[in-house]
Amino acid sequence: MEKHELVIVGGGSAGIAAALGAAENGLRDIVVIEREREYGGILQQCIHNGFGLHTFNEELSGPAYAEKYYSLIKNNESIHFLYDSAATEIQGHVVTVQTREGMKKLEGKAIIMSTGCRERPAGAIGLKGNRCEGVYTAGTAQKYLNRKGFLVGKKIFILGSGDIGLIMARRMTLEGAKVIGVAELMPYSNGLARNMKQCLEDFDIPLYLSHTVEAVHGRSRLESITLIEVDNKLKKIPGSEKKIECDCLLLSVGLIPENKLIEDLGVRMDPKTKGAVVDDYYMTSVEGIFACGNALHVHDLVDYVSIEARKAGKAAAAYVQNGKDETETIENIVQNGISYMVPQHFHKGNDIEFMFRVNRVFKECSIHVFGKGLNKIFKKPGIVPSEMQKIALKKEDLAHLEGELFWEVCE
Repeated sequence: MEKHELVIVGGGSAGIAAALGAAENGLRDIVVIEREREYGGILQQCIHNGFGLHTFNEELSGPAYAEKYYSLIKNNESIHFLYDSAATEIQGHVVTVQTREGMKKLEGKAIIMSTGCRERPAGAIGLKGNRCEGVYTAGTAQKYLNRKGFLVGKKIFILGSGDIGLIMARRMTLEGAKVIGVAELMPYSNGLARNMKQCLEDFDIPLYLSHTVEAVHGRSRLESITLIEVDNKLKKIPGSEKKIECDCLLLSVGLIPENKLIEDLGVRMDPKTKGAVVDDYYMTSVEGIFACGNALHVHDLVDYVSIEARKAGKAAAAYVQNGKDETETIENIVQNGISYMVPQHFHKGNDIEFMFRVNRVFKECSIHVFGKGLNKIFKKPGIVPSEMQKIALKKEDLAHLEGELFWEVCE
């Protein structure tokens, strides 16, 4: 068995940043397990610009962002990447890994889970019809096109207005395909405003809000879909069906943090984020196991993934060197418009940046943060569910807090 100070599972944007954060804070024996043949994860198939504005103050493609971040660690002798290797099990602090040379067991004084997320497939949304060719997740279509040069269809319809769906609407159009439209179940888009403008409006691609795809039609190949409208309770409206001819349906219907390994370990999970419950050090309910990036909660910008993961690396280094902070933690209680909060609990002796999403569109509003010994209001011109929000509180703000900390949106 190999013994290391820190084992990081996943070598994408979060894994690279976590390794950097740990090395910057004194660790000298860090192993990153990556199942692909190179670092970067999903970034390597994202050839569009839009990455790096917060991290490097310049606009980069996904591969360029990965390369630039990796350049910060590639000559660091404290960090070793184990490529073409898949973590198959975690027991205690021992990670079982399938490598090209066979099975290995790596024991870490600390483990960081930076395994990213996966797309929800057709089976997750109860799509009716035959299992004909031509139905893909948007990420799969992106990988085929950007890494293999294969266009999955010529007449495209997209279900879901998340960022990857919007980006693929533009990408497919630029490659000569006809994007007939994008349907969104909710009455608002789930993508960033800039992607709405650059990917749909600039190409005159229609967006069908409060609509979904009820069924697909075709034998060997997709021939058409049935589009249907939904009401304000997301119930399908009989009689609103519309048949649309297409040879490809791309699904952009949500991302799920990849956490099977730590679920089996018994880590406490958050039903809202589908990620682990963590404190302000990004430590899970199992001591010495940390989580960050899209494995913790789905982010809207990769820059935020890197910032968060670097903090997790720093926290893991502090744990290896000094042990766990044994002071009592305070619970965050979200209500009235807030979907989830990370961290879910925290030590009030630290400066903390809280990250959260709202569960619907708010225009003029404020975030009310309160508890016994603390009462703060943060005004916002408007908030949408697609954009992650951040609010920082200093340890001086939290010094007199007793009991839980409550969060809500006030209109």
